[in-house]
Amino acid sequence: MKFLIFTKYRCSYCDRAKTLIEQKGFEYESINIEEDNNIEILLEKNKYARTMPQIFINDKLIGGYTDLVKYFEE
Repeated sequence: MKFLIFTKYRCSYCDRAKTLIEQKGFEYESINIEEDNNIEILLEKNKYARTMPQIFINDKLIGGYTDLVKYFEE
């Protein structure tokens, strides 16, 4: 599985999402939207994104941290 997490600075749910993915034994790519033009990358993938983190698995939008928890519970 390929995890992609869009994050921002000082985001506790972003940190929790990263920790949860690591605890489940997976690696992830993290893109901080506050650096460079990374917000444009996110908006190309999900133009409705308003909160962080935004988590994708194999290029499919899962949602935020709560959605990730539900994903792993299924």
